[in-house]
Amino acid sequence: MELSEAISLIQNEHFSTKNSTEWADLGCGSGLFTFALAQLLQPGSTVFAVDKEPVRLDMRLKPEDIKVLPLQLDFIAEGLPFKQLDGILMGNSLHYVRDKMLLFKRLSSFLKPGGHFLIVEYDTDTPVSHWVPYPVSFESLKRLFENAEFSSLQKLGERASVFGRANLYAALARQTSARLKNTVGMESF
Repeated sequence: MELSEAISLIQNEHFSTKNSTEWADLGCGSGLFTFALAQLLQPGSTVFAVDKEPVRLDMRLKPEDIKVLPLQLDFIAEGLPFKQLDGILMGNSLHYVRDKMLLFKRLSSFLKPGGHFLIVEYDTDTPVSHWVPYPVSFESLKRLFENAEFSSLQKLGERASVFGRANLYAALARQTSARLKNTVGMESF
């Protein structure tokens, strides 16, 4: 996938805010979605590019007025050094997580009230290959976010997968007011 295609897949009205924001891209890999997100954020914003492998990004793709900060850690097994993120991006990384509900509940404590999850995933619940062991369809993701007290799950885009068995989709979820009450004042661990 080219950068322009990744941008098109995740683009939505949420990014039209006039404020700078802080996001974490968990499981950033080569940074395709890190840089797609960076292209959509307002000047002065920051994206933490997190991966358990050494993070090697082509910084030529980074917009001049956006900070992209690489960080090597395993977001599934380790605590995160963030507080009060505006959003968490998981582009082709959620399908490596077996217990998604536990992960969403844990990661929610790192979001500001009203924070977002931006997910790029394969629209199937059947493993596609050994590279996609725990995919989650859009319908299953909707149920997961409802149970994790998120609302407004919106499918942003969809495209054919190179695997040919399931489309790739992007979705954006926002915390509900009930979740907002529970997270105010919570400390990250």
